[in-house]
Amino acid sequence: MKILLAKTAGFCMGVRRAVEMAFDAPNKHENPIYTYGPLIHNPHVLDLLKEKGISVIDNIPDHGSGTVLIRAHGVPPQAKEKLKKAGFTIIDATCPRVIKVQTTIKKHAEQGYTSIIIGDKNHPEVIGLLGYSDGKGYAIDNINGLDSLPAFEKAIIVAQTTQNTQFFEEVKKWANKKFPHYKIFNTICDSTSKRQAEVKLLSKSVDASIVVGGHNSANTQRLAEIARESGKPSYHIESEDELDLKAIASAQNIGLTAGASTPNWIIKRVYRTLESLFFKKKQGWRRAFFSLQRSLLLTNIYVSLGAGCLCYACTRLQGIDHYFPHVLISVLYVLSMHILNNLIGSKADKYNDPERAVFYTKHKGFLAALAVIAGSAGLIAAYIMGVTPFLILFLMSLLGLSYNINLVPESLFGGRYRRLRDMPGSKTVLIAAAWGIVTSIFPTLSVSESINMSTVIVFFLSASMVFVRTAFFDILDMQGDRIVGRATIPILLGEKQTMRILKIMIAFILAALLLSSAFHLIENLGFVLAICPIFIAVILSAYERGNMLPGIRLEFLVETHFVLAGIITIIWSVV
Repeated sequence: MKILLAKTAGFCMGVRRAVEMAFDAPNKHENPIYTYGPLIHNPHVLDLLKEKGISVIDNIPDHGSGTVLIRAHGVPPQAKEKLKKAGFTIIDATCPRVIKVQTTIKKHAEQGYTSIIIGDKNHPEVIGLLGYSDGKGYAIDNINGLDSLPAFEKAIIVAQTTQNTQFFEEVKKWANKKFPHYKIFNTICDSTSKRQAEVKLLSKSVDASIVVGGHNSANTQRLAEIARESGKPSYHIESEDELDLKAIASAQNIGLTAGASTPNWIIKRVYRTLESLFFKKKQGWRRAFFSLQRSLLLTNIYVSLGAGCLCYACTRLQGIDHYFPHVLISVLYVLSMHILNNLIGSKADKYNDPERAVFYTKHKGFLAALAVIAGSAGLIAAYIMGVTPFLILFLMSLLGLSYNINLVPESLFGGRYRRLRDMPGSKTVLIAAAWGIVTSIFPTLSVSESINMSTVIVFFLSASMVFVRTAFFDILDMQGDRIVGRATIPILLGEKQTMRILKIMIAFILAALLLSSAFHLIENLGFVLAICPIFIAVILSAYERGNMLPGIRLEFLVETHFVLAGIITIIWSVV
Protein backbone atom coordinates (compact mmCIF):
# COMPACT_ATOMS: atom_id res chain seq x y z
CA MET A 1 0.00 0.00 0.00
CA LYS A 2 1.24 3.44 -0.94
CA ILE A 3 -0.29 6.53 0.67
CA LEU A 4 -0.30 9.73 -1.38
CA LEU A 5 -1.07 12.87 0.63
CA ALA A 6 -2.31 15.94 -1.24
CA LYS A 7 0.03 18.91 -0.76
CA THR A 8 -2.89 21.27 -0.11
CA ALA A 9 -4.53 19.05 2.53
CA GLY A 10 -5.51 20.75 5.78
CA PHE A 11 -5.99 24.28 7.05
CA CYS A 12 -6.10 27.00 4.44
CA MET A 13 -4.65 30.41 5.26
CA GLY A 14 -7.98 31.90 6.36
CA VAL A 15 -8.91 29.02 8.66
CA ARG A 16 -5.43 28.83 10.18
CA ARG A 17 -5.56 32.56 10.88
CA ALA A 18 -9.00 32.32 12.51
CA VAL A 19 -8.06 29.33 14.69
CA GLU A 20 -4.80 30.93 15.84
CA MET A 21 -6.65 34.14 16.70
CA ALA A 22 -9.15 32.13 18.72
CA PHE A 23 -6.52 30.19 20.67
CA ASP A 24 -4.58 33.40 21.38
CA ALA A 25 -7.67 35.42 22.37
CA PRO A 26 -7.99 34.36 26.06
CA ASN A 27 -4.49 35.71 26.81
CA LYS A 28 -4.85 38.92 24.80
CA HIS A 29 -8.44 40.11 25.08
CA GLU A 30 -11.19 40.70 27.60
CA ASN A 31 -12.89 37.54 28.85
CA PRO A 32 -15.29 35.83 28.41
CA ILE A 33 -14.50 34.93 24.80
CA TYR A 34 -17.21 33.99 22.29
CA THR A 35 -17.48 33.22 18.61
CA TYR A 36 -20.50 34.46 16.68
CA GLY A 37 -21.62 31.17 15.22
CA PRO A 38 -19.19 28.21 14.86
CA LEU A 39 -15.72 29.56 14.07
CA ILE A 40 -15.12 26.94 11.34
CA HIS A 41 -16.84 23.77 10.17
CA ASN A 42 -14.85 21.18 12.09
CA PRO A 43 -16.24 19.49 15.22
CA HIS A 44 -12.81 18.64 16.67
CA VAL A 45 -11.66 22.26 16.62
CA LEU A 46 -14.99 23.45 18.02
CA ASP A 47 -14.73 20.95 20.88
CA LEU A 48 -11.24 22.26 21.67
CA LEU A 49 -12.44 25.84 21.74
CA LYS A 50 -15.20 24.79 24.10
CA GLU A 51 -12.64 23.11 26.39
CA LYS A 52 -10.72 26.38 26.49
CA GLY A 53 -13.84 28.24 27.59
CA ILE A 54 -14.62 29.82 24.21
CA SER A 55 -18.39 29.64 23.75
CA VAL A 56 -20.60 30.03 20.69
CA ILE A 57 -23.40 32.57 20.55
CA ASP A 58 -25.93 32.28 17.75
CA ASN A 59 -28.16 35.16 18.82
CA ILE A 60 -26.97 38.63 19.75
CA PRO A 61 -28.22 39.78 23.17
CA ASP A 62 -29.24 43.37 23.90
CA HIS A 63 -26.41 43.70 26.42
CA GLY A 64 -23.18 41.76 26.83
CA SER A 65 -19.54 41.92 27.83
CA GLY A 66 -16.33 40.27 26.79
CA THR A 67 -14.96 39.55 23.33
CA VAL A 68 -16.61 38.10 20.24
CA LEU A 69 -14.67 36.61 17.34
CA ILE A 70 -16.26 36.95 13.92
CA ARG A 71 -16.10 33.55 12.24
CA ALA A 72 -13.82 32.83 9.27
CA HIS A 73 -16.85 32.81 6.96
CA GLY A 74 -17.70 36.42 7.84
CA VAL A 75 -21.03 37.92 8.88
CA PRO A 76 -23.35 40.66 7.56
CA PRO A 77 -22.20 44.18 8.53
CA GLN A 78 -25.45 44.64 10.45
CA ALA A 79 -24.44 41.80 12.79
CA LYS A 80 -21.12 43.51 13.57
CA GLU A 81 -22.86 46.76 14.42
CA LYS A 82 -25.35 44.99 16.66
CA LEU A 83 -22.54 43.19 18.53
CA LYS A 84 -20.73 46.50 19.12
CA LYS A 85 -23.91 48.18 20.37
CA ALA A 86 -24.47 45.26 22.76
CA GLY A 87 -21.11 46.07 24.38
CA PHE A 88 -18.83 43.37 22.98
CA THR A 89 -15.26 43.89 21.81
CA ILE A 90 -15.01 42.59 18.22
CA ILE A 91 -12.15 40.54 16.79
CA ASP A 92 -12.68 40.08 13.08
CA ALA A 93 -11.37 36.63 12.09
CA THR A 94 -13.04 36.78 8.67
CA CYS A 95 -10.86 35.19 6.01
CA PRO A 96 -9.09 37.95 3.98
CA ARG A 97 -10.31 36.25 0.77
CA VAL A 98 -13.90 36.54 1.99
CA ILE A 99 -13.33 40.18 2.94
CA LYS A 100 -12.23 40.81 -0.65
CA VAL A 101 -15.56 39.43 -1.94
CA GLN A 102 -17.46 41.49 0.63
CA THR A 103 -15.65 44.62 -0.54
CA THR A 104 -16.41 43.88 -4.19
CA ILE A 105 -20.12 43.43 -3.48
CA LYS A 106 -20.33 46.54 -1.28
CA LYS A 107 -18.53 48.73 -3.83
CA HIS A 108 -20.84 47.70 -6.67
CA ALA A 109 -23.98 47.82 -4.52
CA GLU A 110 -23.22 51.49 -3.85
CA GLN A 111 -23.14 51.98 -7.63
CA GLY A 112 -26.56 50.35 -8.09
CA TYR A 113 -25.41 46.87 -9.16
CA THR A 114 -27.31 43.72 -8.31
CA SER A 115 -25.11 40.98 -6.85
CA ILE A 116 -25.55 37.37 -7.97
CA ILE A 117 -23.70 35.11 -5.55
CA ILE A 118 -23.00 31.59 -6.75
CA GLY A 119 -23.26 29.55 -3.59
CA ASP A 120 -25.48 27.90 -1.01
CA LYS A 121 -27.92 30.50 0.34
CA ASN A 122 -27.84 28.80 3.77
CA HIS A 123 -24.05 28.81 4.04
CA PRO A 124 -22.68 31.31 6.61
CA GLU A 125 -20.32 32.89 4.08
CA VAL A 126 -23.13 33.52 1.59
CA ILE A 127 -25.40 34.91 4.31
CA GLY A 128 -22.60 37.32 5.22
CA LEU A 129 -22.03 38.30 1.57
CA LEU A 130 -25.72 39.03 1.03
CA GLY A 131 -25.52 41.52 3.88
CA TYR A 132 -23.20 43.72 1.76
CA SER A 133 -25.52 43.78 -1.27
CA ASP A 134 -27.79 46.55 0.07
CA GLY A 135 -30.83 44.31 -0.39
CA LYS A 136 -30.02 43.66 -4.07
CA GLY A 137 -28.45 40.23 -3.75
CA TYR A 138 -29.37 36.73 -4.90
CA ALA A 139 -27.81 33.42 -3.86
CA ILE A 140 -27.94 30.82 -6.65
CA ASP A 141 -26.64 27.25 -6.56
CA ASN A 142 -27.71 25.87 -9.97
CA ILE A 143 -28.22 26.92 -13.60
CA ASN A 144 -31.99 26.70 -13.33
CA GLY A 145 -31.84 29.25 -10.55
CA LEU A 146 -29.94 31.60 -12.84
CA ASP A 147 -32.55 31.17 -15.57
CA SER A 148 -35.31 32.11 -13.13
CA LEU A 149 -33.72 35.50 -12.34
CA PRO A 150 -35.00 38.63 -14.10
CA ALA A 151 -32.68 40.48 -16.46
CA PHE A 152 -30.74 43.23 -14.68
CA GLU A 153 -29.46 46.42 -16.19
CA LYS A 154 -26.38 46.25 -13.98
CA ALA A 155 -25.23 43.09 -12.21
CA ILE A 156 -22.12 41.39 -10.96
CA ILE A 157 -21.52 37.67 -10.51
CA VAL A 158 -19.29 36.47 -7.68
CA ALA A 159 -18.72 33.05 -6.14
CA GLN A 160 -18.66 31.65 -2.65
CA THR A 161 -14.91 31.24 -2.02
CA THR A 162 -15.27 27.46 -1.66
CA GLN A 163 -17.49 27.01 -4.74
CA ASN A 164 -16.94 24.17 -7.21
CA THR A 165 -14.67 25.56 -9.94
CA GLN A 166 -16.26 23.40 -12.64
CA PHE A 167 -19.73 24.71 -11.85
CA PHE A 168 -18.51 28.32 -11.85
CA GLU A 169 -17.08 27.78 -15.34
CA GLU A 170 -20.60 26.77 -16.44
CA VAL A 171 -21.96 29.93 -14.82
CA LYS A 172 -19.48 32.08 -16.77
CA LYS A 173 -20.52 30.42 -20.05
CA TRP A 174 -24.18 31.05 -19.19
CA ALA A 175 -23.52 34.73 -18.44
CA ASN A 176 -21.37 35.32 -21.54
CA LYS A 177 -24.10 33.80 -23.70
CA LYS A 178 -27.19 35.47 -22.17
CA PHE A 179 -25.97 38.59 -20.37
CA PRO A 180 -22.51 39.57 -21.64
CA HIS A 181 -22.80 42.97 -19.92
CA TYR A 182 -22.75 41.36 -16.46
CA LYS A 183 -19.44 41.76 -14.64
CA ILE A 184 -17.95 38.45 -13.55
CA PHE A 185 -15.49 38.14 -10.67
CA ASN A 186 -13.89 34.78 -10.08
CA THR A 187 -13.76 34.95 -6.30
CA ILE A 188 -13.12 31.27 -5.68
CA CYS A 189 -10.12 31.10 -3.35
CA ASP A 190 -6.96 29.94 -5.14
CA SER A 191 -6.47 27.47 -2.28
CA THR A 192 -9.87 25.99 -3.11
CA SER A 193 -9.06 25.84 -6.82
CA LYS A 194 -5.71 24.12 -6.20
CA ARG A 195 -7.28 21.72 -3.72
CA GLN A 196 -10.00 20.67 -6.15
CA ALA A 197 -7.61 20.34 -9.10
CA GLU A 198 -5.22 18.28 -6.99
CA VAL A 199 -7.97 15.92 -5.82
CA LYS A 200 -9.12 15.44 -9.41
CA LEU A 201 -5.62 14.33 -10.47
CA LEU A 202 -4.96 12.36 -7.28
CA SER A 203 -8.19 10.34 -7.48
CA LYS A 204 -7.30 9.18 -11.00
CA SER A 205 -3.94 7.77 -9.92
CA VAL A 206 -5.05 5.78 -6.83
CA ASP A 207 -7.32 2.83 -6.05
CA ALA A 208 -9.30 4.68 -3.38
CA SER A 209 -9.55 8.20 -1.98
CA ILE A 210 -10.06 9.36 1.59
CA VAL A 211 -11.26 12.91 2.23
CA VAL A 212 -10.94 14.09 5.84
CA GLY A 213 -13.06 16.92 7.20
CA GLY A 214 -16.31 17.97 8.84
CA HIS A 215 -19.42 16.40 7.36
CA ASN A 216 -21.03 19.86 7.28
CA SER A 217 -18.00 21.52 5.66
CA ALA A 218 -18.92 22.77 2.18
CA ASN A 219 -15.38 22.69 0.77
CA THR A 220 -14.77 19.17 2.14
CA GLN A 221 -18.06 17.95 0.64
CA ARG A 222 -16.98 19.30 -2.76
CA LEU A 223 -13.63 17.50 -2.49
CA ALA A 224 -15.50 14.26 -1.76
CA GLU A 225 -17.80 14.88 -4.76
CA ILE A 226 -14.81 15.40 -7.08
CA ALA A 227 -13.13 12.24 -5.76
CA ARG A 228 -16.32 10.23 -6.35
CA GLU A 229 -16.52 11.51 -9.94
CA SER A 230 -13.42 9.39 -10.70
CA GLY A 231 -15.62 6.31 -10.33
CA LYS A 232 -13.29 4.83 -7.70
CA PRO A 233 -14.10 4.18 -4.03
CA SER A 234 -14.13 7.41 -2.06
CA TYR A 235 -14.69 7.95 1.66
CA HIS A 236 -15.52 11.19 3.49
CA ILE A 237 -14.56 10.85 7.16
CA GLU A 238 -14.15 13.23 10.10
CA SER A 239 -11.49 11.19 11.91
CA GLU A 240 -9.59 7.90 11.85
CA ASP A 241 -12.41 6.29 13.89
CA GLU A 242 -14.62 6.37 10.77
CA LEU A 243 -12.12 4.58 8.54
CA ASP A 244 -13.51 1.38 7.01
CA LEU A 245 -10.26 -0.58 7.19
CA LYS A 246 -11.79 -3.70 5.65
CA ALA A 247 -13.04 -1.76 2.63
CA ILE A 248 -9.65 -0.24 1.86
CA ALA A 249 -7.49 -3.20 2.88
CA SER A 250 -7.13 -4.41 -0.74
CA ALA A 251 -6.14 -0.99 -2.12
CA GLN A 252 -2.53 -0.73 -3.28
CA ASN A 253 -2.55 3.08 -3.60
CA ILE A 254 -4.62 5.38 -1.40
CA GLY A 255 -5.06 9.11 -1.94
CA LEU A 256 -5.46 11.20 1.20
CA THR A 257 -6.66 14.79 1.29
CA ALA A 258 -8.49 17.05 3.72
CA GLY A 259 -10.76 20.06 3.74
CA ALA A 260 -9.62 23.58 4.50
CA SER A 261 -10.94 23.37 8.07
CA THR A 262 -9.27 20.05 8.96
CA PRO A 263 -6.43 20.36 11.51
CA ASN A 264 -3.09 18.68 10.86
CA TRP A 265 -3.29 16.46 13.91
CA ILE A 266 -6.42 14.75 12.50
CA ILE A 267 -4.69 14.22 9.13
CA LYS A 268 -1.64 12.78 10.95
CA ARG A 269 -3.81 10.37 12.93
CA VAL A 270 -5.52 9.14 9.76
CA TYR A 271 -2.16 8.77 8.02
CA ARG A 272 -0.64 6.85 10.93
CA THR A 273 -3.67 4.51 10.99
CA LEU A 274 -3.25 3.82 7.28
CA GLU A 275 0.50 3.40 7.72
CA SER A 276 -0.07 0.80 10.45
CA LEU A 277 -2.64 -0.99 8.28
CA PHE A 278 -0.05 -1.41 5.53
CA PHE A 279 2.44 -3.14 7.81
CA LYS A 280 -0.23 -5.26 9.51
CA LYS A 281 -1.02 -6.68 6.07
CA LYS A 282 2.62 -7.58 5.51
CA GLN A 283 4.31 -10.70 6.81
CA GLY A 284 7.91 -11.40 7.71
CA TRP A 285 10.67 -8.84 8.21
CA ARG A 286 8.73 -5.73 7.10
CA ARG A 287 6.05 -6.17 9.72
CA ALA A 288 8.60 -7.07 12.39
CA PHE A 289 10.81 -4.08 11.50
CA PHE A 290 7.87 -1.65 11.64
CA SER A 291 6.85 -2.99 15.06
CA LEU A 292 10.45 -2.64 16.24
CA GLN A 293 10.65 0.94 14.92
CA ARG A 294 7.44 1.90 16.69
CA SER A 295 8.49 0.29 19.99
CA LEU A 296 11.92 1.94 19.96
CA LEU A 297 10.40 5.36 19.25
CA LEU A 298 7.55 5.11 21.75
CA THR A 299 9.87 4.08 24.60
CA ASN A 300 12.50 6.73 23.65
CA ILE A 301 15.08 3.94 23.47
CA TYR A 302 16.01 4.87 19.91
CA VAL A 303 16.55 8.55 20.64
CA SER A 304 18.71 7.64 23.66
CA LEU A 305 20.69 5.24 21.47
CA GLY A 306 21.14 8.15 19.06
CA ALA A 307 22.47 10.28 21.94
CA GLY A 308 25.02 7.58 22.74
CA CYS A 309 26.12 7.42 19.10
CA LEU A 310 26.43 11.21 18.96
CA CYS A 311 28.49 11.20 22.17
CA TYR A 312 30.79 8.54 20.72
CA ALA A 313 31.34 10.68 17.61
CA CYS A 314 31.96 13.79 19.76
CA THR A 315 34.55 12.07 21.96
CA ARG A 316 36.47 10.78 18.94
CA LEU A 317 36.34 14.20 17.25
CA GLN A 318 38.13 15.55 20.35
CA GLY A 319 40.61 12.69 20.41
CA ILE A 320 39.22 11.20 23.64
CA ASP A 321 39.84 7.43 23.62
CA HIS A 322 38.19 6.53 26.93
CA TYR A 323 34.67 6.97 25.57
CA PHE A 324 32.49 4.11 26.93
CA PRO A 325 31.44 5.69 30.29
CA HIS A 326 30.48 8.93 28.53
CA VAL A 327 28.43 7.09 25.89
CA LEU A 328 26.64 5.12 28.61
CA ILE A 329 25.87 8.25 30.63
CA SER A 330 24.53 10.03 27.52
CA VAL A 331 22.20 7.11 26.79
CA LEU A 332 20.92 6.94 30.37
CA TYR A 333 20.51 10.71 30.79
CA VAL A 334 18.59 11.24 27.53
CA LEU A 335 16.42 8.16 28.12
CA SER A 336 15.51 9.33 31.63
CA MET A 337 14.83 12.97 30.72
CA HIS A 338 12.78 12.23 27.59
CA ILE A 339 10.59 9.68 29.36
CA LEU A 340 10.01 11.91 32.40
CA ASN A 341 9.16 14.97 30.33
CA ASN A 342 6.79 12.88 28.21
CA LEU A 343 5.10 11.69 31.41
CA ILE A 344 4.90 15.13 33.04
CA GLY A 345 4.08 17.35 30.08
CA SER A 346 2.38 15.13 27.50
CA LYS A 347 -0.80 17.14 26.82
CA ALA A 348 0.36 18.03 23.32
CA ASP A 349 0.83 14.33 22.48
CA LYS A 350 -2.96 14.00 22.47
CA TYR A 351 -2.87 15.93 19.19
CA ASN A 352 0.70 15.55 17.91
CA ASP A 353 1.22 11.87 18.64
CA PRO A 354 -1.94 10.22 20.04
CA GLU A 355 -0.35 6.75 19.85
CA ARG A 356 2.43 7.93 22.19
CA ALA A 357 -0.16 9.52 24.51
CA VAL A 358 -2.08 6.23 24.75
CA PHE A 359 1.15 4.27 25.23
CA TYR A 360 2.30 6.51 28.09
CA THR A 361 -1.08 6.34 29.80
CA LYS A 362 -1.19 2.56 29.50
CA HIS A 363 2.39 1.92 30.67
CA LYS A 364 2.82 4.87 33.02
CA GLY A 365 4.18 2.83 35.93
CA PHE A 366 6.73 0.89 33.89
CA LEU A 367 7.98 3.98 32.08
CA ALA A 368 8.28 5.98 35.31
CA ALA A 369 10.32 3.16 36.84
CA LEU A 370 12.50 2.95 33.71
CA ALA A 371 13.15 6.70 33.83
CA VAL A 372 14.12 6.63 37.51
CA ILE A 373 16.38 3.60 37.06
CA ALA A 374 18.08 5.11 34.01
CA GLY A 375 18.56 8.48 35.72
CA SER A 376 19.93 6.89 38.91
CA ALA A 377 22.28 4.62 36.96
CA GLY A 378 23.61 7.62 35.06
CA LEU A 379 24.29 9.53 38.28
CA ILE A 380 26.04 6.51 39.84
CA ALA A 381 28.23 6.13 36.74
CA ALA A 382 29.08 9.85 36.88
CA TYR A 383 29.88 9.63 40.62
CA ILE A 384 32.32 6.77 39.97
CA MET A 385 34.09 9.04 37.46
CA GLY A 386 34.50 11.83 40.02
CA VAL A 387 32.79 14.66 41.91
CA THR A 388 32.82 17.15 39.02
CA PRO A 389 31.09 14.84 36.51
CA PHE A 390 28.53 13.89 39.17
CA LEU A 391 27.70 17.53 40.02
CA ILE A 392 27.37 18.47 36.35
CA LEU A 393 24.99 15.58 35.61
CA PHE A 394 23.08 16.16 38.86
CA LEU A 395 22.49 19.84 38.04
CA MET A 396 21.48 18.97 34.46
CA SER A 397 19.03 16.36 35.76
CA LEU A 398 17.49 18.90 38.16
CA LEU A 399 17.15 21.38 35.30
CA GLY A 400 15.48 18.75 33.14
CA LEU A 401 13.06 17.72 35.90
CA SER A 402 12.14 21.33 36.65
CA TYR A 403 11.17 22.09 33.02
CA ASN A 404 7.45 21.50 33.65
CA ILE A 405 7.41 22.63 37.31
CA ASN A 406 6.35 26.09 38.57
CA LEU A 407 9.53 27.85 39.77
CA VAL A 408 8.48 31.52 39.84
CA PRO A 409 5.70 32.96 42.07
CA GLU A 410 2.45 33.68 40.26
CA SER A 411 2.70 37.34 41.25
CA LEU A 412 5.75 37.85 38.98
CA PHE A 413 5.49 38.42 35.22
CA GLY A 414 1.71 38.31 35.47
CA GLY A 415 1.89 34.56 36.09
CA ARG A 416 2.91 33.95 32.46
CA TYR A 417 6.48 32.66 32.93
CA ARG A 418 6.36 30.42 35.97
CA ARG A 419 8.02 27.38 34.35
CA LEU A 420 10.99 26.99 32.04
CA ARG A 421 8.61 25.60 29.41
CA ASP A 422 6.71 28.92 29.48
CA MET A 423 9.70 30.75 28.02
CA PRO A 424 9.23 31.18 24.24
CA GLY A 425 11.42 28.75 22.30
CA SER A 426 12.89 27.26 25.49
CA LYS A 427 12.12 23.64 24.63
CA THR A 428 14.28 23.47 21.51
CA VAL A 429 17.13 25.56 22.91
CA LEU A 430 17.36 23.69 26.25
CA ILE A 431 17.22 20.24 24.65
CA ALA A 432 19.98 21.21 22.21
CA ALA A 433 22.12 22.68 25.02
CA ALA A 434 21.61 19.65 27.30
CA TRP A 435 22.56 17.21 24.56
CA GLY A 436 25.55 19.35 23.63
CA ILE A 437 26.81 19.38 27.22
CA VAL A 438 26.34 15.67 27.92
CA THR A 439 27.80 14.53 24.57
CA SER A 440 30.77 16.89 24.24
CA ILE A 441 31.59 19.05 27.30
CA PHE A 442 30.90 16.37 29.91
CA PRO A 443 33.47 13.91 28.43
CA THR A 444 36.13 16.65 28.28
CA LEU A 445 35.65 17.74 31.90
CA SER A 446 35.81 14.12 32.97
CA VAL A 447 39.35 13.75 31.65
CA SER A 448 40.53 17.37 31.94
CA GLU A 449 39.63 20.43 34.01
CA SER A 450 39.83 22.80 31.04
CA ILE A 451 37.84 23.30 27.87
CA ASN A 452 39.78 23.89 24.66
CA MET A 453 38.82 25.12 21.20
CA SER A 454 38.15 21.57 20.03
CA THR A 455 35.53 21.12 22.76
CA VAL A 456 33.81 24.41 21.92
CA ILE A 457 33.59 23.48 18.23
CA VAL A 458 32.28 19.98 18.96
CA PHE A 459 29.73 21.38 21.44
CA PHE A 460 28.26 23.73 18.83
CA LEU A 461 28.25 20.95 16.23
CA SER A 462 26.42 18.58 18.57
CA ALA A 463 23.97 21.21 19.86
CA SER A 464 23.25 22.41 16.31
CA MET A 465 22.46 18.88 15.10
CA VAL A 466 20.05 18.40 18.00
CA PHE A 467 18.52 21.85 17.44
CA VAL A 468 17.75 20.96 13.81
CA ARG A 469 16.18 17.66 14.86
CA THR A 470 14.04 19.17 17.63
CA ALA A 471 12.94 22.25 15.69
CA PHE A 472 11.90 20.06 12.75
CA PHE A 473 9.72 17.97 15.05
CA ASP A 474 8.31 21.25 16.40
CA ILE A 475 7.30 22.16 12.83
CA LEU A 476 5.40 18.87 12.53
CA ASP A 477 3.70 19.54 15.89
CA MET A 478 2.83 23.22 15.46
CA GLN A 479 -0.95 22.97 15.73
CA GLY A 480 -0.93 20.68 18.77
CA ASP A 481 1.66 22.85 20.52
CA ARG A 482 -0.42 25.97 19.90
CA ILE A 483 -3.46 24.29 21.43
CA VAL A 484 -1.66 23.54 24.69
CA GLY A 485 0.02 26.94 24.71
CA ARG A 486 3.60 26.00 23.83
CA ALA A 487 5.45 28.92 22.27
CA THR A 488 7.87 26.88 20.16
CA ILE A 489 10.21 28.45 17.62
CA PRO A 490 8.04 27.56 14.58
CA ILE A 491 5.03 29.14 16.29
CA LEU A 492 7.04 32.29 17.04
CA LEU A 493 8.71 32.58 13.62
CA GLY A 494 6.42 30.61 11.31
CA GLU A 495 7.06 27.34 9.48
CA LYS A 496 8.80 28.81 6.42
CA GLN A 497 11.17 31.02 8.42
CA THR A 498 12.03 28.17 10.78
CA MET A 499 12.73 25.82 7.89
CA ARG A 500 14.97 28.49 6.36
CA ILE A 501 16.91 28.75 9.64
CA LEU A 502 17.32 24.97 9.79
CA LYS A 503 18.75 24.89 6.28
CA ILE A 504 21.24 27.61 7.23
CA MET A 505 22.23 25.65 10.36
CA ILE A 506 22.74 22.47 8.32
CA ALA A 507 25.02 24.40 5.97
CA PHE A 508 26.87 25.76 9.04
CA ILE A 509 27.32 22.24 10.47
CA LEU A 510 28.64 20.96 7.14
CA ALA A 511 31.07 23.87 6.74
CA ALA A 512 32.23 23.66 10.37
CA LEU A 513 32.97 19.94 10.08
CA LEU A 514 34.99 20.35 6.89
CA LEU A 515 36.90 23.50 7.88
CA SER A 516 37.64 22.38 11.45
CA SER A 517 39.00 19.10 10.14
CA ALA A 518 41.01 20.85 7.41
CA PHE A 519 42.65 23.15 10.00
CA HIS A 520 43.20 20.24 12.43
CA LEU A 521 41.00 21.81 15.12
CA ILE A 522 39.21 18.46 15.38
CA GLU A 523 40.08 14.95 14.20
CA ASN A 524 39.89 14.03 10.50
CA LEU A 525 36.72 12.13 11.38
CA GLY A 526 34.94 15.45 10.69
CA PHE A 527 35.40 14.93 6.95
CA VAL A 528 33.36 11.71 6.87
CA LEU A 529 30.83 12.92 9.46
CA ALA A 530 29.84 15.53 6.86
CA ILE A 531 27.54 12.75 5.59
CA CYS A 532 25.24 13.39 8.59
CA PRO A 533 24.14 16.99 7.78
CA ILE A 534 23.74 15.96 4.14
CA PHE A 535 21.53 13.06 5.29
CA ILE A 536 19.24 15.29 7.37
CA ALA A 537 19.13 17.90 4.57
CA VAL A 538 17.84 15.23 2.18
CA ILE A 539 15.12 14.27 4.68
CA LEU A 540 13.98 17.89 5.13
CA SER A 541 13.98 18.42 1.38
CA ALA A 542 11.91 15.27 0.81
CA TYR A 543 9.43 16.46 3.46
CA GLU A 544 9.10 19.88 1.82
CA ARG A 545 8.43 18.29 -1.57
CA GLY A 546 5.76 16.05 -0.06
CA ASN A 547 7.75 12.86 -0.76
CA MET A 548 8.07 12.01 2.93
CA LEU A 549 5.00 12.27 5.14
CA PRO A 550 4.71 12.66 8.93
CA GLY A 551 4.69 9.20 10.46
CA ILE A 552 6.77 6.46 12.06
CA ARG A 553 9.20 6.23 9.13
CA LEU A 554 9.91 9.96 9.00
CA GLU A 555 10.50 10.17 12.76
CA PHE A 556 12.74 7.09 12.64
CA LEU A 557 14.84 8.50 9.80
CA VAL A 558 15.36 11.83 11.57
CA GLU A 559 16.59 10.07 14.73
CA THR A 560 18.74 7.77 12.56
CA HIS A 561 21.07 10.60 11.57
CA PHE A 562 22.52 10.43 15.13
CA VAL A 563 22.90 6.66 14.88
CA LEU A 564 24.56 7.20 11.50
CA ALA A 565 27.17 9.41 13.21
CA GLY A 566 28.01 6.53 15.53
CA ILE A 567 28.23 3.98 12.70
CA ILE A 568 30.50 6.27 10.68
CA THR A 569 32.74 6.78 13.72
CA ILE A 570 33.04 3.03 14.30
CA ILE A 571 34.05 2.47 10.67
CA TRP A 572 36.54 5.37 10.84
CA SER A 573 38.06 3.99 14.05
CA VAL A 574 38.46 0.50 12.60
CA VAL A 575 39.86 1.69 9.28
